[in-house]
Amino acid sequence: MKYLKYTSYLFLFLAIVLLVDAIMRLDHPDGGATLSFMFAAVCVFMFFFRRNMAKRFENRSKGQQ
Repeated sequence: MKYLKYTSYLFLFLAIVLLVDAIMRLDHPDGGATLSFMFAAVCVFMFFFRRNMAKRFENRSKGQQ
């Protein structure tokens, strides 16, 4: 289950991509920047959530051994 440590960084990468996309869409009249900002915020939240859960999982598995 070592991949759980690395999946949180995928959320961080996705948040950066969505922020760049939202900044590029700010000038367009069609909009869509708000949705990209919201998804980026969710990705940042998921980054910290998954990192915290991975640490908890690691500490729990160390305590059982």
